[in-house]
Amino acid sequence: MKTVALGQSGLKVTELGFGGIPITRVTMDEAKAIIRHCLELGIRFFDTAHVYGDSEEKLGAALEPYRDQVVIATKVFAKDAQGAAKELAMSLDRLRTDRLDLIQCHNVSNQEDLERVLGPGGAYHVLTKAKGEGRARAVGFSSHNPGIAMKAMNLAKFDTLQFPFNFIENDPLDSVFPAARERGMGIIAMKPLGGGLLDRADLCFRFLQQYPEVVPIPGIQSIGEIEEIVGYYKDRKPLTREDRQEIQTIRNELGGRFCHRCEYCMPCEQGVQIPSVLLVKTQAKRFTPKQLLVTSKDAVATGEKCVECGECVEKCPYHLPVPEMLKESMEIFRNLQDEHGTG
Repeated sequence: MKTVALGQSGLKVTELGFGGIPITRVTMDEAKAIIRHCLELGIRFFDTAHVYGDSEEKLGAALEPYRDQVVIATKVFAKDAQGAAKELAMSLDRLRTDRLDLIQCHNVSNQEDLERVLGPGGAYHVLTKAKGEGRARAVGFSSHNPGIAMKAMNLAKFDTLQFPFNFIENDPLDSVFPAARERGMGIIAMKPLGGGLLDRADLCFRFLQQYPEVVPIPGIQSIGEIEEIVGYYKDRKPLTREDRQEIQTIRNELGGRFCHRCEYCMPCEQGVQIPSVLLVKTQAKRFTPKQLLVTSKDAVATGEKCVECGECVEKCPYHLPVPEMLKESMEIFRNLQDEHGTG
């Protein structure tokens, strides 16, 4: 597995990383076996977050004996300093380490979050302080909104950017990634498989291999998954004309029905948390039913307030039939409620 510089952050990581959400679906013993198998395959970059269930605990348990051999990244979800400091301390404890290689502000995707994170008493200042004290080597942020990501990069010094990137979400190539490169920032690609929507892993990773400065972190929940993905790095093949045609076919099939989470539809005057409700469809493939029913319950409840006014359709740059898609997501949620009797 090749090692690459993560921008000018000072971190060197493997060209393929490990995304820590799906590991919450398996037992502790299974998780340790999967994570250590990733080590055996050469992966040395592991990404998680404070809000990813027991992901940090599982990574901590698996990686503690190998701490000096790996790069560990996590995120604080709190946007204020007090909350960020508390989450940072908890993450260090869960991950069984006294320092993080990369600490990130989690999901800075709207103006309010941006102002809270970077303003007085914001999370950013806690993370930069941690870096100065040696409890973190680099500070980054994740986002789903190109405009907000650009503002964040213009307003503050971040070492890394984590952003959705795959062959159906390739908008960052236009402005976000070039801006990050100009600033010497490392670029991490979350959702390289489209948050679970894309079944052709071969196409996904051969597409990503065209951008060696971008480090993908696929979510892994089985040994078979990571062996398949690593196989595409051991046996590299450029995209053929047929591959590109297939990618375009998939884009055409999903493009009209896929939420890009840009949040241009927000705010909704009725209080519907539109992006969060629309995420149910992909999260149903990534989280356990119990986790989904708990984490999405409040958001889905706001979907009942939709009056189909059409404002979200007008604001959506992808012209998605948002009210119709909201109904589909809420139906998926209700079916899970009926099947599992919780939520």
